Amino acid sequence: MHYARHSSDVVNMNTREKFARSACAVANTLDLVGDKWSLLVVRDLLYGKRTYGELAASPEHIPTNILAERLKRLEAAGIISAAAYQERPVRYAYTLTKKGRALGDVLLALVRWGRENIPGTVVLGETAAPDAAPPRAAVRRRRPGTTG
Repeated sequence: MHYARHSSDVVNMNTREKFARSACAVANTLDLVGDKWSLLVVRDLLYGKRTYGELAASPEHIPTNILAERLKRLEAAGIISAAAYQERPVRYAYTLTKKGRALGDVLLALVRWGRENIPGTVVLGETAAPDAAPPRAAVRRRRPGTTG
């Protein structure tokens, strides 16, 4: 492996691929899927969602402009593939590639870590344990002097 003086010039001598920051596997993986939405799209595809509408209806409510951009980015990275299932208007079904399915292990590690270290977290489709605190957004604040 050859390292140049500037991180943008780091080149993997085996593939002649340029890396944005370094040849670090963690850094390069984060460059592909390290934003707050990409792994959620992968999660939903692993759970069987296929269409833009299904992905947009996820509990995290990804903004549609960001969803469209992430789908393009994930397809360009070879993590998902898109196939038109309707011509007018054109609509696509999305599936994970082999490379994308391999991220399942990463998601399982995140699930394990989250359940062990963030009280009240659940796996998609599960409900919180009865003694778990409600999500912050679900807690209603009362005005002083009101009841119920």
